[in-house]
Amino acid sequence: MRPGTRNRREAPVAVIGGSGFIGSNLADSLLSDGVPVLVIDNLSRPGVEQNLEWLAHKHGSLLAVETIDVRDSVALAPVLRRSKAIFHLAAQTAVTTSLVQPAEDFDINLRGTFNVLEAVRRSGDPIPVIFASTNKVYGSLPDVAVRDEGDRCVPCDPAIRASGIDETRGLDFRTPYGCSKGAADQYVLDYAKSYGIPTAVLRMSCIYGPRQFGTEDQGWVAHFLLSALSGRPITIYGDGRQVRDILHVADAVAAYRAVLNRIETIKGEAFNLGGGPENALSLRMLLSEISLLTGRELSIRYEGQRAGDQPYFVADTTKIKTTLGWKAHVSWHEGVRDLTDWLQRHRLGPQPQAVRYVA
Repeated sequence: MRPGTRNRREAPVAVIGGSGFIGSNLADSLLSDGVPVLVIDNLSRPGVEQNLEWLAHKHGSLLAVETIDVRDSVALAPVLRRSKAIFHLAAQTAVTTSLVQPAEDFDINLRGTFNVLEAVRRSGDPIPVIFASTNKVYGSLPDVAVRDEGDRCVPCDPAIRASGIDETRGLDFRTPYGCSKGAADQYVLDYAKSYGIPTAVLRMSCIYGPRQFGTEDQGWVAHFLLSALSGRPITIYGDGRQVRDILHVADAVAAYRAVLNRIETIKGEAFNLGGGPENALSLRMLLSEISLLTGRELSIRYEGQRAGDQPYFVADTTKIKTTLGWKAHVSWHEGVRDLTDWLQRHRLGPQPQAVRYVA
């Protein structure tokens, strides 16, 4: 340990993007167990101050906050050196935004991640870094043939239909967002190989749950619910038979914590994180469920499919299950009902539409 370095047991866990949806839930879980947390965030996304105020009110002095942008390497480095572990969740999270502003997407997602890794490398301490990646690293999966079955599409390949897409799938970055997150994913894994830093990557499917700011471009489960509850029309890009596996944020948080607990034995590994086949549903299936939950007939319009969209993506989570003993506990029916109740209490009304920084 370098002279002047704080005792790592007393140091906080840094959650970069900790006022965002997943970040605030992860920070709350750690803080609730008495773990000091340092939230690092630039607070650029409208409304995330509510999540930060909630954490501060609930946990008091156990929570520390630094308003820093991941693009600011000079400000970021000394703060990260004081941490005993780092969860890196900050990102530009929308494919659509990346197509309009690819330079900003690159700077936040790739250069920002590089800044985190370099801060750790230059510190001389093996501080764990766990990175929030995405299923978009697998591209649009043009070779995965699908057929329509009622209100959803299903893969023609029975193995994919049974288990989903696993981590042996070749990477195929599409759209600037896919490129920036995919390149960052690979940098994180390489810093374990090249520099011995204990890193790991979670390639997430669709995470949903309380404290989410759902928009048309990101957080679509919450966006559909908020639109339905507020009587706003919902736009579907494509025919709505696209299938995704959705995962409640409580299960996602458990996975992130399980990775940190085992980081020394799994460093340099990437894991798919999603609800798996048992929590897979099409957009049409979700809309039908929302109509039942809200007792409302939904106003739905259809437009053309968006660039890079996957007709079918379900994560094969066998690796994280067998390696870490993790599994999803919240069924999608239960989770969507839970989020509906939470949104009715906390988030009704016009929602911010810009998607910028906090994951």
